[in-house]
Amino acid sequence: MATAVSCSWLTLPSQMKNISLTSSSHPICNSSSLSFSKSLSLPLFSQGNCLPLSTVQRRASVVCEAAPKKKVDSAVKRARQAENRRIYNKARKSEIKTRTKKVLEALEVLKKKQDAVSEEIFPIEKLIGEAYSTIDKAVRAGTLHRNTGANRKARLARRKKAVEIHHGWYIPVPEATA
Repeated sequence: MATAVSCSWLTLPSQMKNISLTSSSHPICNSSSLSFSKSLSLPLFSQGNCLPLSTVQRRASVVCEAAPKKKVDSAVKRARQAENRRIYNKARKSEIKTRTKKVLEALEVLKKKQDAVSEEIFPIEKLIGEAYSTIDKAVRAGTLHRNTGANRKARLARRKKAVEIHHGWYIPVPEATA
């Protein structure tokens, strides 16, 4: 069903907020609700001028209301708690990344050193212990999954072992084929 409506007074954008398209043949009237047609064959407005609505096909109307609904108190509390947890977890993860980076950098320096002594690994082991502690605390608090924590700790241990093998301080035992 086609509806013919003239809209010559709708040239200002400030007046467009109160329009309503209805299924009857009445002209556009001021109303608090705003309804739109699901399928429009031509755009209604082009550069501020209103086109005649005689070509508009109306099959069903969709009503859009802009009344914001108040959040439930429990939802507000949940959002607040989630934000606090996000900040807390972000700080923990940042600390883990920092400590891991320090350990890896120290291991790289030691690996590149030609005349390294086995006692130079002791300060790095202290850094590794601090990194392990931080990772374990994050796992206990629920910031990291336990498998993720284990993977990060294993990565540090592998790097340390690679440096020890590189300098000859550790000789891996060959696996027995049984």
